[in-house]
Amino acid sequence: MPCRIVFMGSPEFAVPALATLVDAMPDVTVVGVVTQPDRPAGRGRKLQPPPVKRFAVARGLNVYQPVKVRNGELRRWLADLDADVAVVAAYGRVLPQVVLDTPRLGCVNLHASLLPRWRGASPIQRAIAAGDTDAGVCLMQMDPGLDTGAELARVVTPILASDTAESLSERLAADAAKLLMRSLPALLAGSLDAQPQPDDGVTLARLLTKRDGQIDWQRSAQQVHAQIRAMTPWPGAWTTLSDAPDETWKVFPTDMHCVGQDGAPAGTVVAIKGEQVTIACGRDALVLHELQRPGRRRMGAGSALRGARLVVGTSFTVDAPVHGA
Repeated sequence: MPCRIVFMGSPEFAVPALATLVDAMPDVTVVGVVTQPDRPAGRGRKLQPPPVKRFAVARGLNVYQPVKVRNGELRRWLADLDADVAVVAAYGRVLPQVVLDTPRLGCVNLHASLLPRWRGASPIQRAIAAGDTDAGVCLMQMDPGLDTGAELARVVTPILASDTAESLSERLAADAAKLLMRSLPALLAGSLDAQPQPDDGVTLARLLTKRDGQIDWQRSAQQVHAQIRAMTPWPGAWTTLSDAPDETWKVFPTDMHCVGQDGAPAGTVVAIKGEQVTIACGRDALVLHELQRPGRRRMGAGSALRGARLVVGTSFTVDAPVHGA
């Protein structure tokens, strides 16, 4: 008899794992998909379904979008489906024990970090911003804590110097699907050993806000570079001019590199050469190739500054937003 699986996930990251269950595992039947409610998005603020819902509807799967997970309705829905196990990938809610206990084998989670580092909502962005050299995906047995369950399996991948949150997320999503395909048969057979997470090395990846994209030029060029990559595509990296703090300039991670620089205050434009703009940081300087000035399109950094009649010596705001976990 095919294994009965409930899948729980919401963003694009979760889609490859669901697709693997549906398309590549003939001994699995996805009996239900749980995802977040539709949310307003875009300029028109029209309701938009999560990517997991779009995939599930296209495949004719049974979709459930609970507004709450602690009022008993989700538990009853799972119980009615008589699932063997629930596979969770970036669902976006902390599940209570009564829900975790409903499937026969409980719930397992595909989490995009090397636990116990970066438990929480934004592990990919936090890993890049912190300058980590490696990222990965852990398959864990879920408990009521925030990504605190025992680890069942993992896969590790290097973080490339060119990686943004978007590119690394795409790679880890594919890795998560492969890890699930490799590990699920052993999980169903009871042959996966669950290893408790160590107490050392715990870090928390708090939910991103728009404020996380604000550049603090007092940090090193390498740290600013990492932040810009980590905040792409959302919330995006941004800065303001010292003499126009209400105007937001967007900064993009295109072919950036760090150069030595002495003397100029952090945030100062120290060179404009063609489309390359060099901005002093707290240590060294960062060479940018693309900027977007307020009300204009994304363009070469030199053109953006010249269009705004800004010159060498222009100062971007030095601020100290909260960074890290």
